[in-house]
Amino acid sequence: MPARSSDESRARGPRVDAPPAEPPAAARARVETLVAELRHHDALYYQHDEPEISDAAYDALRRELEALEAEYPALRSADSPTQRVGAAPAAGFATGTHRTPMLSLENAMNADEMRAFDARIRRFLAADLGEAWSEAGIELMAEPKLDGSAVELVFEKGRFVQGLTRGDGQTGEDVTANLRHVPSIPERLTGRRPPALASVRGEVVLPLEAFESLNRGRAERDLRPFENPRNAAAGSLRQIHDVDYERLRSLEFRAYALEEGRPAAIERQSDVLEQLRAWGFVVSPEVERVPDVDAAIAYHDTLLARRGELPIEIDGTVIKVDRLDLQATLGTVSRAPRWAIAFKFPPEQAVTVLEGIEFQVGRTGALTPVARLRPVRVGGVTVSNASLHNQDELDRKDLRVGDRIVIQRAGDVIPQVVRVRLDRRREALAEGFRLERSRLPERCPVCDARTVRLEGEAVTRCVNLDCPAQLKNNLRHLAGRSALDVDGLGEKLVDQLVETGIVKRLSDVFALDAEQLEGLERMGARSAANLVAAIDRARRTTLPRLLVALGIRHVGETVAELLAGEFGTLDALLEASPERIGAIEGVGPTIAQSVVRFLADPGNRAEIDRFLALGVEIAAPAPEPAGDVGARLLEGLTFVLTGTLGRPRSEAKRQIEAAGGKVTGSVSRKTDYVVAGEDPGSKATRAAELGIPVLDEAGLDTMLAQGPTT
Repeated sequence: MPARSSDESRARGPRVDAPPAEPPAAARARVETLVAELRHHDALYYQHDEPEISDAAYDALRRELEALEAEYPALRSADSPTQRVGAAPAAGFATGTHRTPMLSLENAMNADEMRAFDARIRRFLAADLGEAWSEAGIELMAEPKLDGSAVELVFEKGRFVQGLTRGDGQTGEDVTANLRHVPSIPERLTGRRPPALASVRGEVVLPLEAFESLNRGRAERDLRPFENPRNAAAGSLRQIHDVDYERLRSLEFRAYALEEGRPAAIERQSDVLEQLRAWGFVVSPEVERVPDVDAAIAYHDTLLARRGELPIEIDGTVIKVDRLDLQATLGTVSRAPRWAIAFKFPPEQAVTVLEGIEFQVGRTGALTPVARLRPVRVGGVTVSNASLHNQDELDRKDLRVGDRIVIQRAGDVIPQVVRVRLDRRREALAEGFRLERSRLPERCPVCDARTVRLEGEAVTRCVNLDCPAQLKNNLRHLAGRSALDVDGLGEKLVDQLVETGIVKRLSDVFALDAEQLEGLERMGARSAANLVAAIDRARRTTLPRLLVALGIRHVGETVAELLAGEFGTLDALLEASPERIGAIEGVGPTIAQSVVRFLADPGNRAEIDRFLALGVEIAAPAPEPAGDVGARLLEGLTFVLTGTLGRPRSEAKRQIEAAGGKVTGSVSRKTDYVVAGEDPGSKATRAAELGIPVLDEAGLDTMLAQGPTT
């Protein structure tokens, strides 16, 4: 019997669906914008531990995308943020594959959504196990939702051998060395006869007392304090150089799942937690088995009232079906189990005075209005600043300097302005405030370049590549593997280059010489010579890599390859209209507008010209293969391309299709070959699991010329 993938597929009797509606242009453009924004915020949250927006704002974007994809299924791609968990492991880390996928959880925001979750699981169980389950009360396990960093710990014969971050849910960063310094992670499982293999999952958190102690120490050393315990915990695990051992020793690991190594007697989630305690792990003492969903809601309300008393930060309750056999019957959807849900806490609120509005320029050029507040304590923290996000937010909430405003710490992390107390504006006037409207500046407050706001976007940006507020980030981006791949141009060196004034604009990197570099901290003659050589190698590049290096918003590796495949040369792209760029399959009007605005900016054009004047050369596209393409040597074969290839990916796709082959975006049992370039990621791993041949680029050329060898 074929597997049934959703509750809807269990409806009795045949059903004839109407043809899906053709997505309107506005919906397609909005999906493109939402996908780009969510990918940006995923990278900041999972890879850099520096979220720009609150959990609530992120959830609102995600729910909007989910709704559009549900209404227009043709707009849902396999790599949509709604289909993914976390983010790909960051460069610089060894990686490991999870024993089973580390999934995310769906959210409930109120009691009605919790009861809807209960009704869904009872309907599902009734369809599989009998109608009696439609009215049955299902025992649940209620646990605090820990606000930290999820990890998987692998034990072999009772000894800790590997620790992985969540990563993208399939593959995580190997942070074993750092986890060994966390006191609550045992080197050996306690008790007799540990399993040959055990996979323990839980959350690494930073207790509030340790968080405050670390920040006091940082203040004494004139270091920037950690913004919140979650970021401090996640960031400590992802240290490669200059590891902060004091921070690692301050962390606590709390276990909540056992994926492999369960003793046969374990039948419930509550049994799992008892076994984890017996092996020596810390398990949250607040966990409780409850008889039904009403008791789970009552538990949640009690925990919400107690949250200020707890030694760690939590942001809700996790509710799980207690019986493991029922969990197995319920199974999972694309990115989350059906048998568990996160019941989120509402943010705590307070009233204070908006004393001023300033405009900051972020690492991506985004201008963000920041509220300067009369200090007030909320959620256990004294708050004096809050992001106002963009001009739409200012206008929608009618925020004016002097207003009494309600603020909250969304997700107990990021201060957020909720609303204005219009009934208290007389107090502001009495204190001498003029209550004038605020507008985002037309010129960048840092570099005085013009600012722009793309159609369909809420954010106003400085488009100057060399804006000091963006320069460090742009340099790190330029040196990345998918861009110009400048080995040795790391974060600390970039900081020195910008802060000393040696690099004042992006193209200055190609004017560096050994003498300048040798004067920097920890940069001897040999290191300087190696970096100069790496910069020299980076001068010869491809058009896709250069486009990625420029940091054009929404232009990553895939879009860069599409643009290069369509236009072939930089000159042709510079002359292209938004309509022609937007007509490329996979690009669309939002990305096209971003590309044209960037390339039309006089400052950016001057910077591109200087790149070329300093010796940057764009290699010609790879020639057609020598074989007889007309023979359609790859007829009927399906390929997947992954990693960074020496030619634009769109060109490799065109060559395969010209030879009769087909190129798809994801690996499945129907895939015949995977072509892997540099840094291929999870697709190559998936191919190995399925026994699908993996070719390098030379192997592809051979196949294009001669056809398959077997």
